[in-house]
Amino acid sequence: MQEHYDVIVVGGSFAGLSAAMQLARARRRVCLIDAGRPRNRFASHAHGFFGQDGVPPSEVVAHATAQLLQYPTVSLIKGEARKAYGEAGGFDVDLADGFSVHASRLILATGVRDVLPAVPGIEARWGVSVLHCPYCHGYEVGDRQLGVLATHPLSIHQALLIPDWGPTTWFTQGIVEPTAEEAAHLHARGVIVERTPVAEIVGAAPGIDALRLIDGREISIDALFVGARTALTSDLAVQLGCAIDEGPLGPVIRVGDWKETSVAGVFAAGDASSAMTNATFASAAGVAAGVAAHRSLIFPA
Repeated sequence: MQEHYDVIVVGGSFAGLSAAMQLARARRRVCLIDAGRPRNRFASHAHGFFGQDGVPPSEVVAHATAQLLQYPTVSLIKGEARKAYGEAGGFDVDLADGFSVHASRLILATGVRDVLPAVPGIEARWGVSVLHCPYCHGYEVGDRQLGVLATHPLSIHQALLIPDWGPTTWFTQGIVEPTAEEAAHLHARGVIVERTPVAEIVGAAPGIDALRLIDGREISIDALFVGARTALTSDLAVQLGCAIDEGPLGPVIRVGDWKETSVAGVFAAGDASSAMTNATFASAAGVAAGVAAHRSLIFPA
């Protein structure tokens, strides 16, 4: 007979673990499903996360998982959730290996994947010298020659931020042209605007020596920031019929203040449901989703 849980949490990184912890401490039966492919697996260290600055993300997750499993009502399944269906009071999740679990509520902490621009050399350097978040990684490359590679019109905001960490060149890639007001702001911030597109990254990976432009010129750069577009890692939310919004960088699961989706009994937390993404935001959202899922078991709508 299929085992029944109060809540299934899909995704075992910062958001999912935080959600599961709240439910475990409420003494509810929780099943955590984790495929082991977090978005931050390319980063050697986590930064800016309270109490864990400089610790490898894998160590943060391993320590938190060990703490979670001390609670007797928690079960961990290492595997990929492939299918989800049902309604409030009865959700089923099928795994890639054919195993299936059942619960009254469902929390999706499935995350996103970064869709990198098609510039040769970017993937080999992702998370080391090609970076997405200055708050996560800017301090470590401070005072070096920094670049910002445009992938969408909002790139100008990243170009205006980066000079706080070091001298900055913004490569527009022909995607966006600043207005007169934006150009003045960029100039005031000391940003060099380069309109000739980047052809490739030069140097031995994972480092960077320079960016070679399509006209053959090379511009010395030590680290490159890229506001990569994102895609949902899992289509479980779509399968369940959850509303999906188009965020500034990619699709996000629509949630309310307490991380409830448009489908009753389904909650979402972390990068998959927020345009503002970092470890702290993900963990906080997981706490909210866990508390909300617990309360929904007691006070059904």
